[in-house]
Amino acid sequence: MNNKLVIFDLDGTLLNTIGDLATGCDHMLRLRNLPTHSFEDYCSFVGNGIMRLVERALPAELRTEEDVAAARRDFVNYYIDHIDLHTHPYQGIVELVNGLSKEGVKLAVASNKFQAGTEKLIKKFFPHTEFVMICGNREGVPLKPDTALVDLILQAADIERTRCVMVGDSAVDIQTAKGAGIVSVGVSWGFRSRTELEEAGADYIADSASQLKAILSAI
Repeated sequence: MNNKLVIFDLDGTLLNTIGDLATGCDHMLRLRNLPTHSFEDYCSFVGNGIMRLVERALPAELRTEEDVAAARRDFVNYYIDHIDLHTHPYQGIVELVNGLSKEGVKLAVASNKFQAGTEKLIKKFFPHTEFVMICGNREGVPLKPDTALVDLILQAADIERTRCVMVGDSAVDIQTAKGAGIVSVGVSWGFRSRTELEEAGADYIADSASQLKAILSAI
């Protein structure tokens, strides 16, 4: 597996972050005396960045540009200080990532979560793992499924696209990989369904960390 690059999505792929995302949104909604949402609702809200998350959480009549921007500020102010209260790695993921690194595989993260939050979580849960790049939502760079984050990572890694694999839990990740011309691997343990990954055209789908390792070894 040497001289291969694996780009991981974060939320729903490496880490189960839904508890803290839901708590942050609930906090934002309570500040406005608005009803909160269910776990299932939040699983459907995530995947396209914090702005879209809070927009989806707000009632339709409050989805103006000004209201959504204010809601995002309130969410981020709370979430950045409470980002890891319920968040945890999926079973076997830390061992998988560390094992890949030891085998000489280049690793990167491409997330639609804001940059500061992405970096904070990676540094906490993967403190001894070297990543080529940790890319979150940053000014001037469009979100996935635009391929800009992948292009930045490929340039930093100095590796051919044919040696690159993208791993994620949603259609957004599969679409990003396809747009970038790289192999896509969906993981079924995240926030979206296996059906979504199949319909998006994932090249492979893994149901466990051990199965993901086998797929990555075989590609």
